[in-house]
Amino acid sequence: MSGIGGAGAVPVGDTGLAGGGVDPDQIPPEERGADVEQPAGRVRATLIAIRDGSALTTVLAVVIALVVGAVLIAATNPTVQSTAGYFFARPTDMLSAIGASVGGAYLALLQGGVYDWTQASPLDALQSFGHAIGFATPLIAAGLGIAVGFRSGVFNIGGQGQVLMGAAFAGYVGFTWNGPPIITMLLAVLFGLLGGGLVAGLVGVLKARTGANEVIVTIMLNYVIFYLLDFALSTPLLQAPGSGNPISPPEHPNAVFFSVLPAAYHVNVGFLLVIVGTIACSWLLSRSSIGFKMRAVGENPRAARVAGIEVNRVFTAAMVISGVLVGFAGVYQVLGTTTSGFTSGVDAGIGFNAITVALLGRSRPWGVFWAGILFGVFQAGGYTMQAAQNVDINAVQVVQSVIVLFIAAPPLVRAIFRLPQPGARKVAA
Repeated sequence: MSGIGGAGAVPVGDTGLAGGGVDPDQIPPEERGADVEQPAGRVRATLIAIRDGSALTTVLAVVIALVVGAVLIAATNPTVQSTAGYFFARPTDMLSAIGASVGGAYLALLQGGVYDWTQASPLDALQSFGHAIGFATPLIAAGLGIAVGFRSGVFNIGGQGQVLMGAAFAGYVGFTWNGPPIITMLLAVLFGLLGGGLVAGLVGVLKARTGANEVIVTIMLNYVIFYLLDFALSTPLLQAPGSGNPISPPEHPNAVFFSVLPAAYHVNVGFLLVIVGTIACSWLLSRSSIGFKMRAVGENPRAARVAGIEVNRVFTAAMVISGVLVGFAGVYQVLGTTTSGFTSGVDAGIGFNAITVALLGRSRPWGVFWAGILFGVFQAGGYTMQAAQNVDINAVQVVQSVIVLFIAAPPLVRAIFRLPQPGARKVAA
């Protein structure tokens, strides 16, 4: 998970030993004056970069969350509860029960989300990871959109509404127009992106022109779009003919995302599009001029305005790009998951879970990508954990929530593990 956290390399040789360089007094006379990097100095610099970087904080936050999840699993296990009554008489019984419950639960999590070792062949065993990718794909897309907003200084909390609007636009094209295979699918995708971009763009315009708070506006739009879609699904506009339930007609086969692996792996072209989107977001934020402006506005809008950047235009552009990416999550839901018809619950909590993914990924595109994969593993493995070990699926959600809790509080993680603050040794030196 090298993308999570974005810890950079530490230059060697510019500072003293505390900063990872080499003490000039320890260099032999025959080597003084030469531009030489000692292996020990490089190793020390790398270790310091890992220790002081945010990547370590992210990993430790996951470790803490797994420990909290283990406590929750053990505390709710009936065998552990029964053996706790005679713990002082036979403590090994309770300890064995704790090990069996926690170990069994986490092994089931790996079996359902990463590698199912009970399958006949290694390729079949990887079907579990394919399920995880299926869950992760919309999370990554929506997480990228939320991250773009965060990096630009706008807080897009309207993921639910943008997912629903993207799903409605893409779904409408998917069941009303049956053209050539690839063209129909691409047209449905474009309409879905348009739906998400329109909703977020409206928020950007309101913020730029009137100074409206984007957090409040996006939250309120979630309700507006949800009930609007729920109403439309009860009208001939979106409701399946002859159905008494608020559900849309099934998508035409030519509009559905085609599989890129055998059907048992549940990996379709949507995942490839998400990879392309991650690469595009990485280029946008780090290589393009608009990305530079977005990052500048996100860091300090006043300074950016003084430097000549049109902040209001950047806010609007950031919201539109954010909505387009979040809208793709809705597109994936109707063209890659619920192809037999969608309801007003098609977002499946993705809009809010994307905020968690963006936070875990530190709002960095590749960090968001790997964070989405991790949450996909949790979600896919959670169902196996529930079925095989009778562990409530909410335990997995607790683990995810605790991860974000500690990601949002790096000083707390450093205090628990007694880690120095980043750059503390350089300041001391």
